[in-house]
Amino acid sequence: MSQRPNNQLFDAYFTTRDMREIFSDRGRVQGMLDFEAGLARAEARVGMIPGEAVAPIEAACKAELYDFQALGEAIATAGNSAIPLVKMLGKQIAASDAGAERYVHLGATSQDVMDTGLVLQLLAALSLIEADLSRLGDALAQQAQRHAATPLAGRTWLQHATPVTLGMKIAGWLGAVTRSRQRLAELKPRLASLQFGGASGSLAALGDKALPIAQALAEELRLNLPEQPWHTQRDRLVELASVLGLVAGSLGKVGRDISLLMQTEAAEVFEPSAPGKGGSSTMPHKRNPVGAAVLISAATRVPGLVATLFSAMPQEHERSLGLWHAEWETLPEICCLVSGALQQALLIANGMEVDSQRMLKNLDLTQGLVLAEAVSIVLAQRLGRDAAHHLLEQCCKRAVAQQRHLRAVLGEEPNVTAELSGDELDRLLDPAHYLGQAQTWVQRAVAEHHQFNA
Repeated sequence: MSQRPNNQLFDAYFTTRDMREIFSDRGRVQGMLDFEAGLARAEARVGMIPGEAVAPIEAACKAELYDFQALGEAIATAGNSAIPLVKMLGKQIAASDAGAERYVHLGATSQDVMDTGLVLQLLAALSLIEADLSRLGDALAQQAQRHAATPLAGRTWLQHATPVTLGMKIAGWLGAVTRSRQRLAELKPRLASLQFGGASGSLAALGDKALPIAQALAEELRLNLPEQPWHTQRDRLVELASVLGLVAGSLGKVGRDISLLMQTEAAEVFEPSAPGKGGSSTMPHKRNPVGAAVLISAATRVPGLVATLFSAMPQEHERSLGLWHAEWETLPEICCLVSGALQQALLIANGMEVDSQRMLKNLDLTQGLVLAEAVSIVLAQRLGRDAAHHLLEQCCKRAVAQQRHLRAVLGEEPNVTAELSGDELDRLLDPAHYLGQAQTWVQRAVAEHHQFNA
């Protein structure tokens, strides 16, 4: 028998083994079999099928009993994975108990099996993502506090602006992580919804036992029973995809910032080093931001996948043709990409290397110009805003033209020295004294993180 090709060469870089296992062939099949076993138990509970049929059905609901190669080939003809799997399941049961086989899949449809199996997989995936986000939040909170007062150049439009702190920058990352955790917690009850509607969503095949069976099935699988089946109402799945898209984008922001801070010209913050990490095939000196690359890659790939799910929402009538099919690999891939990005973000957050002296040196690259605003604000209260702004603008131009430090130019300007002493100028041009509410932002972000954990 031919073997299915293995196309997971990059998995160790872009995702995690645990997440890939959830969405492996075995994971997908087991999710569907869990539905079938739960359905048998639920129908026995309400007297729809005999209790003695449950054990043979459950015994056959183990993924390792099935040939995934043969299942994959059958899917190409059947059009979905449930049809051939239910046939295989029936044969497996009949081999040990022919009587029990007649009660398999009773009242359900293929999409019930696949969607509920997917929900079970997604909840397992969500547990991994939530745990990693929690760990990432802890690591970022520690780093934000550690560097709450570490000055570095703020950058707007990729140019030096006024000073900020590294802790303030990290607190921004932390806030986004906390908000994503909040969103996931809010949507989780909606996501954890049983799909069970039968052929067209009415559960007509089960008669007056339909609702009791549906309730029992939801309880067996530890899912919520929604107000109605959702075969072509896909908002629950798209909501999860959307929030995971936000997670990917927020992690991409971390990756972008880290990669820019690692640039040779900046050299302020680095990913943790490790043997062989970030090297070049030809340049021995290279230290490439390989972790940040995964974060940026995921942030680039995930939005397109989320768009696919949005595009697949206008599904036809009670069962979709093609739009439903477009979801099958899309949502799992989003989960895998986000999981991989989280692993790289954790490595960065836990082991980032910080060169605070280089930050101070870079802050002075413009020879005091980044603190011109600080002087202008004080002078505005004494000379008026327009006059102060014009005066500082002229001093800055003179400093650039003469390649001198702004402090020296200001110290020679009579209109400045008439208002400000040398000590006042020294203080105003010290980055440590122009950090505003940077430390407050850190405290607030960390407090919100801890509040969510409580």
